[in-house]
Amino acid sequence: MARNRYMVGLVFLTFFVMSLLTNILGPIVPDIISSFGVSLTAAALLPFSFFIAYGVMSIPAGFWVERFTEKPVMIAAFLAGTIGSLSFALFPAYHVAVGSLFIMGAGMATLQVAINPLLRVAGGEEHFAFNSAFAQLIFGTASFASPRIYSYLVENLGKPSARGNLLLQILARLTPPALPWASMYWIFAVFTVSMIAVLGVTRFPRVEHTGDESAGSLEMYGSLLRKPMVWAFFLCVFAYVGCEQGTADWISKFLAQYHGYDPHTTGATAVSWFWGMLTAGCFVGMGLLKLFDSRRVLIGFTIGALLCLTAALFGPARVSLIAFPAIGLFASIMWPVLVSLALNSVSEHHGPFAGILSTGIMGGAVVPVIIGRIGDFAGLRAGVAFLYVTFGCVLSVGFWARPIITNATILHRDNAVEAVAEPDGGRPK
Repeated sequence: MARNRYMVGLVFLTFFVMSLLTNILGPIVPDIISSFGVSLTAAALLPFSFFIAYGVMSIPAGFWVERFTEKPVMIAAFLAGTIGSLSFALFPAYHVAVGSLFIMGAGMATLQVAINPLLRVAGGEEHFAFNSAFAQLIFGTASFASPRIYSYLVENLGKPSARGNLLLQILARLTPPALPWASMYWIFAVFTVSMIAVLGVTRFPRVEHTGDESAGSLEMYGSLLRKPMVWAFFLCVFAYVGCEQGTADWISKFLAQYHGYDPHTTGATAVSWFWGMLTAGCFVGMGLLKLFDSRRVLIGFTIGALLCLTAALFGPARVSLIAFPAIGLFASIMWPVLVSLALNSVSEHHGPFAGILSTGIMGGAVVPVIIGRIGDFAGLRAGVAFLYVTFGCVLSVGFWARPIITNATILHRDNAVEAVAEPDGGRPK
C-alpha cells in the first residue's frame, strides 16, 4: 500500500494538539484553588470531568467511526474541543470549567479512537509499530511544552515588557487580569479551529478496518466482560492512568504547599519534566523489552516508581523536586506493557477488548479526586500516598499475567507461545 506522508503528518499533528490540551491540567490546579477558592476535592473535579469523558466516549466513538468514517468524526471531535475551550475562555468560572473540560475530554477520547486505524492505513501496516512509537514521542513533546507555554503566559501577560508582543497584547485584552492562566484556553481554541480548517480541506484515504480493529458487537463485549481476566486488566489500566494523572495533577500543588516552590515557574517546570521523563523513558524501556520479558521489566519499573514516590513524599525539597519528575521515567513503559499483555492474553475480539481497556483511561478522572478528598481531611501528603495503592495494582500484573504470546527478545526472537499444553494459558476465565 502506498504511503501517504501528508496524512501521517496530519495524524502526528493531531497527537500534538491532543496532548497540548490534555496535559495542562496539572500546572493549573494551584491556580484553580487560589482563583476560585475551592477545596482540593473541588479542584480535582476538573481533571475528573476531562477524563471521565474517556470512560463515556471510547466505545461509542468506535461505532461512530465505523458508521461515519474518520474525517467527519475527527472534525466533530475538534469542534467539541473548540466549544469547550471557548466556553471557559469567554466565561472563566469554576462551574463553566467543569462542563467545558468534559466536552474537551469527549473530543479527545473520540480522536484517540479515530486516528490509530488512520495511521495504520496512511503509513502502511509494515510501518505501523514505528509510526505509533513516534506518535507517542510527539505526544510526549507536547506534554513537555504545554506547561512551559503556561508559565510563559502567566509570567508575561500584563507586564510592561509585553507591549511589543502582539500575541501577549491580544491575550491581555481577552483574559481577566486576575486569571492570566485562563489565556491558555484561547491558545487551545486557536489550535482546535486550525485543525478543523486543515481537516476540512484534506482528502482522507479509505480505511478498511480489520476484524481486530472493528468496534465489535454487544455480544462480543458481553463475552469479554464475563471473563475475570478482562476485568483485572481493565482495573490495572484504570490504576495506571490514575497513577499518571494523580502524579501530574498534584506535583505543583504539593511542591508549593510543602516546600514553598512557585507553582507558576518551578511547579510548572516540574510537571513539564514529569512528561519529558515519561517520554524519554520510552527509549530506555524499548531497549529493555528487547532483552527481558515484559513482565519482569514492568516489575522493575514499578518498583522504581514506588521508590521515587517515597522520595518525593518524604524527602527534602530538592529531593522531592527531582523525585516527582523521575516517577515519569519509571511510568513510561507501563501503558504499552499493560495493553500488550492484555491483548496478548486473549485469542479473539481484540478490537472490543481495546475499547474496554480505553475506558480504563477514566482512572485519570477518579484517582485525582480520591487524592484531593483524602488531602482535604488528612493533608495532601496523605492524599498523594494513595498512589501506593494504584502503583501496587500495576505491580501485581507482573506476577499474575499469563499471556498467550510473550514479547520477543534478542535471546528469543520468536514470540513464545505459552498456551500449547493449556489452551487458556492458566489465566482465570
